[in-house]
Amino acid sequence: MPRLYVSVGSNVDREANIRAAAQALRGHYGQLHMSAVYESRAVGFDGNDFYNLVIGFDTEEGPRAVAGTLKSIEDRQGRSRAAPRFSDRTLDLDLILYGDRVMREEGLLLPRPEVLEHAFVLKPLAEIAGNELHPVVNKTYGELWSAFEAPGQVLRRVDFQFESGL
Repeated sequence: MPRLYVSVGSNVDREANIRAAAQALRGHYGQLHMSAVYESRAVGFDGNDFYNLVIGFDTEEGPRAVAGTLKSIEDRQGRSRAAPRFSDRTLDLDLILYGDRVMREEGLLLPRPEVLEHAFVLKPLAEIAGNELHPVVNKTYGELWSAFEAPGQVLRRVDFQFESGL
């Protein structure tokens, strides 16, 4: 059974939406492996700061089914699909890794390019999957984070409490 990783972000009612995402993922997929929560500035637009983390879990579902589940969770949290691409988000759930699978299909890129581009994705991923290899660049996420240079991408770890059982 492959280990998947999902990038989770919110800059609208952040705490409630992050908690709702974790609860929904736990309810659907079972045991979760969660990074710490980090605060970062909005990328690509002027908006409230985001809370971000990465959640890993195992499933037999295929990548498209998982992506559909993530979209459904976003919708339940009030995600507007009519909003511009770079805008405030109640909840943003992106399937960033599906085991070591590499996919380049309409609407589904694995691994997601953001893994190598954004501190708010790579840092929490390295935290919970530091010894795993990126399937394209063949370096561990820990190595990638250690070499990551993006001076403008500042992360602040947030003291965030999840409900017990998550």
